Amino acid sequence: MVVMRNPKQKLPPWLKQRVTAEGVNTVSSLMNELALNTVCQSADCPNIGECFGARTATFLILGGICTRHCRFCSVPKGRPQGLDLEEPERVAQAVKTLGLKHTVITSVTRDDLADGGAGLFAACIQRIRQLNHEITVEILVPDFGGDEAALSVVLEASPQVFNHNIETVPRLYPLVRPEAIYQRSLDILQKAAEYGASLTKSGIMLGLGETEQEVVQVLKDLAARGVKAITIGQYLQPSPEHLPVVEYVHPEYYKMYEEVGYSLGFLQVVSGPLVRSSYHAAMLLDANKDDKNR
Repeated sequence: MVVMRNPKQKLPPWLKQRVTAEGVNTVSSLMNELALNTVCQSADCPNIGECFGARTATFLILGGICTRHCRFCSVPKGRPQGLDLEEPERVAQAVKTLGLKHTVITSVTRDDLADGGAGLFAACIQRIRQLNHEITVEILVPDFGGDEAALSVVLEASPQVFNHNIETVPRLYPLVRPEAIYQRSLDILQKAAEYGASLTKSGIMLGLGETEQEVVQVLKDLAARGVKAITIGQYLQPSPEHLPVVEYVHPEYYKMYEEVGYSLGFLQVVSGPLVRSSYHAAMLLDANKDDKNR
């Protein structure tokens, strides 16, 4: 694999982005006004300028504190306090103000809640539909500890896209996601597909020390579970306290994984160094329409 292996060197040119301050400030002000979190800000997304500049964002519900300690993620970790039952209403207000036609909602992991926060996901979907039934909703959920009842609550709300990130290859789970289980994440995606979720989606990061063969095997595992879309992007170290980057993967390898993904039957493969889970998310629905019209 052609890589740049010294994480202390300057970012390669394909990972540099310009931030549009005007767009960032406009959306940031709205989120502050409504006391909402976005994964764009909490997870230091490199595409924040592009997305906020286009007046879109990925909502981060269930508060801003995660109960898990994944070593790649910059979302604050600790002990959350309570549950904000008014959050779905404020998310709907933001959707209306921004004029969104497609909304992406994710969350921190809330292992302290009996349902893992599934009920609040469903409430967000329902409130947005009440606002405008033509708005499409994509949810990016945690694993709910493998609780099928919690998963059913979310699926019964019928999001157009059900997303759960696999994140990395199984060998690296103890290092990268010590409180998660690879097979459990696969099971969640399979159960969502079996339930009849319109579109199932997942995502993986590169640059943590995985091999090409391991990545291809993950793609095969996801395809076998009925996953229809996959995002593949470069891991970037949020701070010195997080896992270091092992390698900066050259863009030609993202193209190769894209070709592998389509050969396995994925409806959509979004693969590139700066790709993140919700990057150009509405494109999947367009791809699904085109597929049905063939």
